[in-house]
Amino acid sequence: MTAPLRVIFAGTPEFAATALKALLDAGFSVPLVLTQPDRPAGRGMKLQASAVKELALQHGIAVAQPRSLRLDGKFPEDAAAARQALLDAQADVMVVAAYGLILPQWVLDLPPLGCLNIHASLLPRWRGAAPIHRAIEAGDAETGITIMQMDAGLDTGAMLMMAREPIEPSDNTSALHDRLAALGGQMIVAALKAPAASWVATPQPSEGVNYAHKIEKAEAQIDWAQPAGQIERRLRAFDPFPGGLTQLDGEAIKCWRGEVCAGVGEPGLVLRVDEQGVVVACGEQALRLTELQRAGAKRLPAQAFLQARAIPVGARFSA
Repeated sequence: MTAPLRVIFAGTPEFAATALKALLDAGFSVPLVLTQPDRPAGRGMKLQASAVKELALQHGIAVAQPRSLRLDGKFPEDAAAARQALLDAQADVMVVAAYGLILPQWVLDLPPLGCLNIHASLLPRWRGAAPIHRAIEAGDAETGITIMQMDAGLDTGAMLMMAREPIEPSDNTSALHDRLAALGGQMIVAALKAPAASWVATPQPSEGVNYAHKIEKAEAQIDWAQPAGQIERRLRAFDPFPGGLTQLDGEAIKCWRGEVCAGVGEPGLVLRVDEQGVVVACGEQALRLTELQRAGAKRLPAQAFLQARAIPVGARFSA
């Protein structure tokens, strides 16, 4: 019986931790994990280890956290130490999932079987940092996971495996993320259990390429002149971050959920208020806001929100 592959794993958030757990549960040897340096987080801004680091430490796996992997870059000492750790690991392959650092060519060339990436898109539909968010925002009917043989480009490598996942009308990024993370874990295990000689790398099509730009906090601002359907998709795409932000009488209010409905009026005008929500006129149709949040407070269903903060018909939401 052939021994399981030795796998170096590079990843940072929960999406990546799900894949690492799947590899460990499947019996793969993981001698080394690469992950981003600890970052300040929370109200106290204390240094917080990544989800991948926490899982690796629980399993006694060596962890490297270089600030860069460029031997000629800003942190050459980090890159040199990481290079030695990678050499010492004597792994067959590297698996990368939402790592957050660019892999220079020397890293791509190091493992005998190369570097495989778990990408949350049906490539080349959404290359880049935020494929889950952008698929929901764009109104895509489906997305999926692509296992890709990495090259020096940004998500441009040849594809080894692909699986599709429907995007439900109620999906937000959090829900879709969790399904895709589980699917990615299943797929990378299947890929690595297959003999490497059986891997068939298919070049990505040159048509249909889109770039999934990183989500910026400024994108939270709601433009009520947009069609209601577009705003509704953005609310789901930006849940849990950064949400949808609007102003009412000088107060910032976060909008988390909405339903497209009939209504005509100046964009931002409150047309109706009832137990089901707050109906706001948009550039096309209207949006019934069903989950809202005041600054420093919890997210609340519209009915509970309105008990604490009245919103009268005729009020105007603004940017």
